[in-house]
Amino acid sequence: MPEPSIRGVNHLAVLVSDLQRAEAFYLELLGLPLVQRHFEQDGRHRSTWVALDGTVFLALELQPASGQAATPVSNRLGHHCVALAITREHRLHWRSRLEVAGVAIERETNYTFYFRDPDGTLLALSHYPEPQDAPESRG
Repeated sequence: MPEPSIRGVNHLAVLVSDLQRAEAFYLELLGLPLVQRHFEQDGRHRSTWVALDGTVFLALELQPASGQAATPVSNRLGHHCVALAITREHRLHWRSRLEVAGVAIERETNYTFYFRDPDGTLLALSHYPEPQDAPESRG
């Protein structure tokens, strides 16, 4: 019998303070398709799942009420950001779309640019391994 192995990413999850605002950002601005909404037994909306690729999804999880705001994870050890794949040809479109929506680009490389969702979660759009300034193919 073969050794058990990791088969890939099932899902990623981010804590959000406002699901309606998070849905507007991830579904409307980024255009990720809705997979499913989850509710508590009392009807409160607790999570929204959005599709990333195939069976992989991003779970937007409502931060449990604790009286304290969550701290964005960018300066702590652990997961750093969620990097979503784009094509090099669409980089300027995505950059412009975010800027028009008032989303600041924090930094960028020849492959990736970084920004934050409304709760401060670091996100990226990346076309790695194809650099932004790749020469046109000649064929």
